[in-house]
Amino acid sequence: MAKDDIYALRRDQVGRFEFDDQVADVFPDMISRSVPGYASILSVTEQLSMRFVREGSNVYDLGCSLGAVTQLVRRHAPRSATIHAVDNSEAMIVRLRSSLAQSPEQDLCPVEITLADLCDVPLSNASLIVLNFTLQFIPEAKRERLLARCAEALHPGGALVLSEKVAFEETASQTLLSELHLDFKRACGYSELEIAQKRTSLENTLIPESIPTHCDRLRRVGFETVVPWFQCFNFASILAVRSG
Repeated sequence: MAKDDIYALRRDQVGRFEFDDQVADVFPDMISRSVPGYASILSVTEQLSMRFVREGSNVYDLGCSLGAVTQLVRRHAPRSATIHAVDNSEAMIVRLRSSLAQSPEQDLCPVEITLADLCDVPLSNASLIVLNFTLQFIPEAKRERLLARCAEALHPGGALVLSEKVAFEETASQTLLSELHLDFKRACGYSELEIAQKRTSLENTLIPESIPTHCDRLRRVGFETVVPWFQCFNFASILAVRSG
């Protein structure tokens, strides 16, 4: 696994964060050292797929990056299901195609890989949709419509897994959990310079919202059961199920 040292050297100007070749090359290390509980979220998403993915249905991994969710779900999905891995980063998609090409296809369901803005991708016949740290990069004005389209695409009883960096309405809570997240990153080996430069690059790019905001929106667009099932500092995952 290549080490994330993108922000290790001081830059005269820190540009906007992008999922380019440089990020794609170190992404597994970057996300594991930046998102506390990431491995647990992946593990439980795999478990949830065994409960929700149906014969002949579609699974959508929206904002798939290198396809961690896609490859875990594929282990258990029925051969008659189809996984749609969607991302707008060409660097991520190129690496995912290469990775899947090296995976044996016998007894595994097909994977359709799409390079596109996920807001423009048709969704239908779905039993499971995963948005893993994706919605936070979507313009706020487009978030509700995207989630409404997810709800419309899911079969009754189908599920959406939404994992996000979250914000807190109380100042004391926001301050404390942000500081604990920074402690986590320091413990994972990031320097103060790396932390500061990456934070600058993500300003106005990653826009977090509160857990109640996410839950209220999910109920508003048609999900009957909305359960925040995981939180570690300022990262959370929510399971939303369409009424059956």
